[in-house]
Amino acid sequence: MGFSTHDKNILRGLARQAAELAADPIMAERRRRWVEHNSLRSTYPMMLVFPEGAWGELSTAFTQQCESEAAQRIEWSLWVRLYTARHFDDDTVLEAEWVENAVLSDTGWGLSPVTHLPDAARGAYEIEAVMAEYADIRKLRHPDLIYDEAATRQNLEQAHDLFGDILTIRPKGRAHTSYHLASQYIFLRGLNNFLLDMADAPQFVHEMMAFFEAGHHRLRQQLIDLNLFSLNNDSTYHSSGGNGYTDELPAAGFDPQRVRPCDLWASAESQEMAVVSPRMHAAFVMPYEARLLEPFGLTGYGCCEDLTRKLDDVVKLPHMRRISVSPFADVDRCAEKLRGNFIFSWKPNPAHLVGEFDLAAIEAYVRHTVEVCQANGCVLEMILKDTHTCEGRVERFDLWTQTARRVIQEMVGEGG
Repeated sequence: MGFSTHDKNILRGLARQAAELAADPIMAERRRRWVEHNSLRSTYPMMLVFPEGAWGELSTAFTQQCESEAAQRIEWSLWVRLYTARHFDDDTVLEAEWVENAVLSDTGWGLSPVTHLPDAARGAYEIEAVMAEYADIRKLRHPDLIYDEAATRQNLEQAHDLFGDILTIRPKGRAHTSYHLASQYIFLRGLNNFLLDMADAPQFVHEMMAFFEAGHHRLRQQLIDLNLFSLNNDSTYHSSGGNGYTDELPAAGFDPQRVRPCDLWASAESQEMAVVSPRMHAAFVMPYEARLLEPFGLTGYGCCEDLTRKLDDVVKLPHMRRISVSPFADVDRCAEKLRGNFIFSWKPNPAHLVGEFDLAAIEAYVRHTVEVCQANGCVLEMILKDTHTCEGRVERFDLWTQTARRVIQEMVGEGG
């Protein structure tokens, strides 16, 4: 189903603005810097901003003009790109393209998670343990991939018709691969049960993790068989922040007609393991994650969990390149450990955007991390994310990035 003339004119106008911004020479320079950064050839600090939950507050500057829901979704996506390019002094690369993802789903794992939402907006939800007994593991099954080729083709045709003469329409299959085994476990057993199971029923935990691992191997093979992997050595989001720009992928022997896992970035994380020891983390989760990551070309690890005491194990994971240094991590110790051998993917504390907004404190906070990373030869990236609110003070994102940019320029210079 096509768009009305009214909606089409609005979307084409936004697409033209995006194409104009993408043609700015600064985008080519940012792209070059990301290639050098992701390939560990530059220690010039890079920066990305993802407002995430706070987009609802930033959108007060946005007036929805399209009428159909489908057009509104595209309108919103284009507006977010334009806002990012015009407001944030970060290193986001605006590409003159529209990515149309293949319509993929799967048959599920046999049991579906059940959560109970709170009355408060954005409050914590409660996970119901749908696997109340250990014997419930028999209710699980490995999923099968579902590829809706007709819907994928229709979406591509619609995108070409809409603004194919303005933006490059880029079809993609599976380009982002990330594994969350602990999270899968918890959404079936609950967090408390997960922690107790590691002490009371360790063999059951291993059985569950092995089941998840086998299921993901199966899904990966189905993607290979259906030729649905797509390159992600571009602006594709990687791990828990960052992108895929690199000249190290695809791997040697690449066939453009058939993308292999070794041509791709992938990642894993286990935030729920933050409260357990390095030994338990390494024993119960990492072996399964390691085997899932092994076939891929470059990998990343971590999200909001503090990995300070676990880096000795993390750096041994296959093809490791990007490691998350959360707001709770000890940046000094992490810098000494990672040096220039991995991407130091620092997640600054998003709480600085709420309450008393102290730019002097933010500057000192950012300056310390830049200083420590420069002293240790780290390949630093600042990923401001998990910013679920700015309390309606939308200018705070602009000011944060401007402050961080000034620190980088003062301490490192303009080069990169």
